[in-house]
Amino acid sequence: VNEVGGQSVFVGHAINNAVTAVLIGALLAMIVVYLFLGSLRRTLIIGSAIPFAIMFAVLFMDALGLTLNVMTIGGLALGVGMLVDNAIVMLENIHRHQQLGEATLKAPVNAAIEVNSAIVASTSTSLAAVLPFLLVGGLTGLLFHELIITISAAILASLLVALTLIPALAARVHSERTNPLRRAMENVIARLQSGYVSLLTPLLNYWLLVVLVLLIALIPSGWYLYDKVQHDEQFLPRVDQGKIIVRIKADPGIALDNMNAAVKKVETLILEQPEVQTLFSQIGGRIFGRSEHLSSSSSTLSVQLKPMRERNISSGGWIKRMRKHTNKITPPGFRVSLYQRGIPGLRLGRGDEDISFRIQGQNLNTLKTLADQLVILVKDVPGLKNLSHSSETIDQELAINIDRDRAAYLGISVEAIGTTLKTALDGIVVSDFVEGDRSFDVRLKLPRDVTRTVQDLEELLVYPPTNTRSAIKLGDVASVGLVATPGRILRDQQRRIVELSATVEEGYSLKSVLNEVQKRADQLALPPGYTLYEGGATKTLAEGRQQAMLLLALALFLVLVVMAVQYESLRNPLIILFSVPFALIGVMLALFLADITLSMPVWLGMIMLGGIVVNNAIVLVEYIELKRDEGLSAHDAVLQAAHLRLKPILMNTLTTVIGMLPLAIGLGEGAEMLQPLAITIVGGLSFSLFVSLLLIPSLYLGLAQLKT
Repeated sequence: VNEVGGQSVFVGHAINNAVTAVLIGALLAMIVVYLFLGSLRRTLIIGSAIPFAIMFAVLFMDALGLTLNVMTIGGLALGVGMLVDNAIVMLENIHRHQQLGEATLKAPVNAAIEVNSAIVASTSTSLAAVLPFLLVGGLTGLLFHELIITISAAILASLLVALTLIPALAARVHSERTNPLRRAMENVIARLQSGYVSLLTPLLNYWLLVVLVLLIALIPSGWYLYDKVQHDEQFLPRVDQGKIIVRIKADPGIALDNMNAAVKKVETLILEQPEVQTLFSQIGGRIFGRSEHLSSSSSTLSVQLKPMRERNISSGGWIKRMRKHTNKITPPGFRVSLYQRGIPGLRLGRGDEDISFRIQGQNLNTLKTLADQLVILVKDVPGLKNLSHSSETIDQELAINIDRDRAAYLGISVEAIGTTLKTALDGIVVSDFVEGDRSFDVRLKLPRDVTRTVQDLEELLVYPPTNTRSAIKLGDVASVGLVATPGRILRDQQRRIVELSATVEEGYSLKSVLNEVQKRADQLALPPGYTLYEGGATKTLAEGRQQAMLLLALALFLVLVVMAVQYESLRNPLIILFSVPFALIGVMLALFLADITLSMPVWLGMIMLGGIVVNNAIVLVEYIELKRDEGLSAHDAVLQAAHLRLKPILMNTLTTVIGMLPLAIGLGEGAEMLQPLAITIVGGLSFSLFVSLLLIPSLYLGLAQLKT
């Protein structure tokens, strides 16, 4: 028994892949920590933050009624590298105090006092950046609500672990034996610290030039983002779950046997493909839930491809290949369309199509004519496939026009004609039959053989209400015939519409194809009373982008408020916040190299970056202030803080980036949804490392000199 319409197999694979990403990310983060510390015991102390934070997040999810799904487990996979950030800052500072020869219990206490403020501030900014997402409603809030809750719970848990468990465990680890790896890493870090201070020393004299160079470098990134918004945007990335819909349409009135023969040819071709796992066909109509639509001119085939690890081609690539094959075997009068199923339960339009344009008006014939003209205008748009409109399907409808004057002259009422037709075609209930505890209606109707054709109906006898006249043939008082009618009549806001729909081929962005279709659709000459409008994708993209920009602005404002409360001033928070926009350079570079389309996960990643990239700057500025409180000058405090804080900053950044690499690589089912988010954070955080190390000290010293 094979699953046809469910999602259990895909969901199972997607969750397994997300769990694998969590485990691999945690392992990679621990390897980075071990390389920096060269101590297995200290690595395990930091690693303890991961299971405790995950356990806390799962308990928090259970309290809120959340389930384990692609989003919640993906949230843990995204945050696994971030979970150890606070623990790294705490342990590294404790280790430094222990190396200074402080007492066993005094070292953790003094070290914790030094970095408590920075840890609380960095965690608060991370939470402040993502929590506004919980206030968003609509489709965006529905999709990412559980993801944000999971990440927030894990980050909060990491704070509690860093402030409590890490100092307690670190106090029991004193001196350790050195080993070659530890000595080698200490030499590497010492050289990095020395080289960093040597580079920073002359740059501090040209702090304004550093700021200007970075601002100039920001301009191309801003332009690239603007170009992405205009031409390369979609609401969500495609998720390759291996489900393909094949629709076969034929000319109206085709015999069911001919349709069955055409479907068998397509079935044979599909089953010959090595990537196909299952195939299910519905011939002569379609079934949706409990409703069915009978039509000999249409059929639907549901194809399930094998899991991604068992095939070397994407669903989009498979569709491209199959289009070439189906075009060769499709008989005249038939048309085969192939669609990739989108995210289950998520629709921007009425069906699986990506693009929908609607013409609204009153006359059905005029609507069909306009739709045909629109198809001609847009059919050769690059990337546009499976183009059709809702009035293409024509059904045959039985039409009976009564000659009322002749019927009245012959004594035949309209009611008598209606009763005769109902009895002949549908039947009337004349009694019931009881068997046991069940009752069955007894329906009286003519045999199907005598009502099969129009001529048969014309021969029906209609009896007058009284017996004053003999029965009259239906054809004597009415004309009976078949007329062509639209297969379905769509309405939007209670007005008739015809809908043109199409899909976007893999390798093309929704926004670019939409722009070209809209440009050509504007050339359509509409009669008075008829309007043409896009069916919702453009509006959804615009609303999602506006929400994302608003949330980004709100996140940055809340980050500023949190830091202002923490520092009780605006100078240091503004210095720290000034480093955030430059993460855009890394984000755009990552999107360009990975060829990622702008989508809501990318916007979510940029919002999260607003709270993440400030962490390194917070650690650096916090220590500068600490040294200045000890009486050092601004210049000496900056250099000393840069020398001592380089190691934890490098560890924080590398563990977060490398911990997200499994998701950024995007292996397995379901990874496409969160891959753009991970790539965004990896690119932005990687570049912001250099910004924090160069810009923050230069800007801090420059403002300190201006103040004096």
